[in-house]
Amino acid sequence: MSGAAGPVVASLPVPGGAGAAAIAAGDATPATTATAQVLAPSAPPPPAPAGAGSLGGAVLALVLVVGLILALSWLARRIPGLGGTGGGHPGLRIVGALPLGPRDRLVVVDVSGTQLLLGVGAGGPRTLHTLDQPLPDPPARSAPAFAQLLAQHLGKKTP
Repeated sequence: MSGAAGPVVASLPVPGGAGAAAIAAGDATPATTATAQVLAPSAPPPPAPAGAGSLGGAVLALVLVVGLILALSWLARRIPGLGGTGGGHPGLRIVGALPLGPRDRLVVVDVSGTQLLLGVGAGGPRTLHTLDQPLPDPPARSAPAFAQLLAQHLGKKTP
């Protein structure tokens, strides 16, 4: 029967078995020989299909990387000092801002030496007043070190 899967059994004479002992004792009649059964290994199972598992893993890794990029970009916009706000026009500068509500705020903008008070809201920005006397610039503060910012956000005291 060809194509039968399973172990193959073979009988082999064992040296020093009952037949060898009978011949050594001088007995001329051949005795039955002891046999040992040897199991031949069966064929290895076929390999699992590689297409489904590796494709799913690649898609999962891609989704994780894209999600990480989006999360880091969102975080960079939310943390002050990390956002890319340095590429504006040199004649425009925001002097100060005061939030009035979730979507409304007052903003003082310096446009080439003239300061404007703007109301920014859902309807867009509106000029409320042109200031005769410019607002004084706040004293320059040095940027705190990253360790101090992190400790402040985590609520720990800095040394």
